[in-house]
Amino acid sequence: MECDAAAVRLSVYDALGRQVAMLIDGAALTAGVHNVRFDGARLAAGVYFYRLQASDYVAVRKMVLMK
Repeated sequence: MECDAAAVRLSVYDALGRQVAMLIDGAALTAGVHNVRFDGARLAAGVYFYRLQASDYVAVRKMVLMK
């Protein structure tokens, strides 16, 4: 069984809803596990949100950046 690739967007937002990073923008990825490196060196420590969108699937999750 083959999985079709989907256009994926992965972005990071601060607590005020401002986009602070775009990690993946429209790359065609197949279903499965993928690794993405996020460099938060220029950001302040605190709570951020990441948004993952692939076709009709959208997920928003919280993450904590500690320095």
